[in-house]
Parts: sequence; C-alpha cells; structure tokens
Amino acid sequence: MKRALLLALAFLGACAATQPESDWERANRDRLGLQAPEAEAPLPAYPKKESLVEFYVSATTDFKYFVDASTLGVSPRQGIVRYVMVARSPSGVDNVSYESIHCPEEYRVLAVGDRGKWASRPGDWRPIVKGTSTGWQYALARNYFCPHRDSIQTVAEGIDALRRGGHPAVTVDPYGKGGGS
Repeated sequence: MKRALLLALAFLGACAATQPESDWERANRDRLGLQAPEAEAPLPAYPKKESLVEFYVSATTDFKYFVDASTLGVSPRQGIVRYVMVARSPSGVDNVSYESIHCPEEYRVLAVGDRGKWASRPGDWRPIVKGTSTGWQYALARNYFCPHRDSIQTVAEGIDALRRGGHPAVTVDPYGKGGGS
C-alpha cells in the first residue's frame, strides 16, 4: 500500500512540473519556495541583417517576422528558448524585441529595441494565445521551438527548424488552416 502511494505521489509530482504556473503561484514564489522559471538573461547583441531568418506566422498579417539566429539561446531543462525577434511592417519599420518562451504555454518580453539600443524592461510571463495580436509567439512555440510541447534541445535544432520553415517533428500548415501535431 505504501509503495503504491509513493508511486502515485511521484507520478503526480512529475505531472505538476509540466503544468503552467498560476498567477497566484507567480506572485508567491518566495513564500512557496519556488524558483522563477528563468533568471535574468544578459542582453544579446542587437540583431544584424545577415543573421535574420524569416519565419511564417499567419496568412492574415502583412508583417514579416524574423529571428536573429545568432541570438538564439536554449535552456532545455527549464524549457526556455530565448531569441531576438524582428517584426517588419509593410512600410519597412522594424519592431525589435528580446523574448523568451517557456515551452509550450508562456512568453516573456525581456527587452525592446530602438535604433540599435536595448531598453531593458523584463515583463511578466504571459500565456501564449492563438489568434492574438502577438501571434508570433504562438507560431514560434507551436511550429519551431516547442515540438510536442517540449523545448528544443539545442540552438542548432532551433536554427534548423527556422530555416526549414518548421520543426521536422511538427506538421506545419502553410495556409494557417490548422496543422501542427
């Protein structure tokens, strides 16, 4: 009986590690003895045109989206992928941000860029939601950086997924009509 109880508790503990953190848990990490999913990451170099890799977000956007491959960072044990993202408007204006994805359900903006400089303002972790104005996080998490809900394991794996147009473990629908695995 004790062994069955211990196995059940171990199983529940393993399951809990993959569940997203609630707003209350985030606000009370110290009280609960929890560690934040990510320590403050140092700011990367500002993105360079030659290292930008375009990725597909949606047929409903006029923007073009890029990740600076030279800034990609992975912490697979924490399920964290960091990257510099450039969203280019149809008029050619670049919106630059340094972000993290906590696979597969949260994102965080660590800094925003303007005219070659970073303005560091780490935000809170927020849920990734399909169909919002920040659809690039959903596209990156679902199709590139969190195949089967787990983070990529290496930077090379992430760069390969971006260059292929999607992670090989995920079925990407180029017309935005579903897909994914």
